Amino acid sequence: MAVIKANSEDVRLLARLMRAEAEGEGELGMLMVGNVGVNRILGNCLDFRDIRTMNQMVFQSPGGFEATQKGYFYQRARDSDIRMARRVINGERTWPASNALWFFRPEGECPGTWYNQQNTGRFKSHCFFSPTVENCPSVF
Repeated sequence: MAVIKANSEDVRLLARLMRAEAEGEGELGMLMVGNVGVNRILGNCLDFRDIRTMNQMVFQSPGGFEATQKGYFYQRARDSDIRMARRVINGERTWPASNALWFFRPEGECPGTWYNQQNTGRFKSHCFFSPTVENCPSVF
């Protein structure tokens, strides 16, 4: 059962985002990007207040995703990407992105915090950061 409202166009949009942001990180990395996106829609907190739709989340500015500025993002979603997007829309969570609202690829080690959120871990090249339960209970 879906944890956020999403039609087939939303699923394809999330699939394209997941691929463009993390294809080099493999399936788990792409699922984690999806977790962050779904959490931003669920959260309605911090920098993501009033982000209620997939389109608002993907194209949020400032605070959005770099991939939307690159041509690769605008390629058609593959069936495998669509299946992964459905998994996260249906509530599948992958640590360390389970409750994360942010991720980025640092030059070196992951900082302890990012946008005042705690580092929850690293997967390959990306570090993930989650809010506190008090600041954003909807993502927990």
